[in-house]
Amino acid sequence: MSRLFWFGLGAAAGLFAAKKAAEVTKQATPAGIGANVGEGLRELAGAIGSFGAEVRAGMAEREQELQETVERQTGFTPGRRAPRANGKH
Repeated sequence: MSRLFWFGLGAAAGLFAAKKAAEVTKQATPAGIGANVGEGLRELAGAIGSFGAEVRAGMAEREQELQETVERQTGFTPGRRAPRANGKH
């Protein structure tokens, strides 16, 4: 029984090693490298998009804070245009 166990364990280890070797050799081919680069670019684009969204949200929040501060200190509501002397905007 012990020999059969070790034989089965060796066969499983051999299959696992062969599968890993096949994956590594596939990644080393131009198609595999292209797939890895493509996946990396997709991840990078997603990260840049998230970063941009966070920056825009932060900018909007800060703009709101600044508008409230200006309004509180001056009584002027930013964003509203004052009427011009000639009546045109």
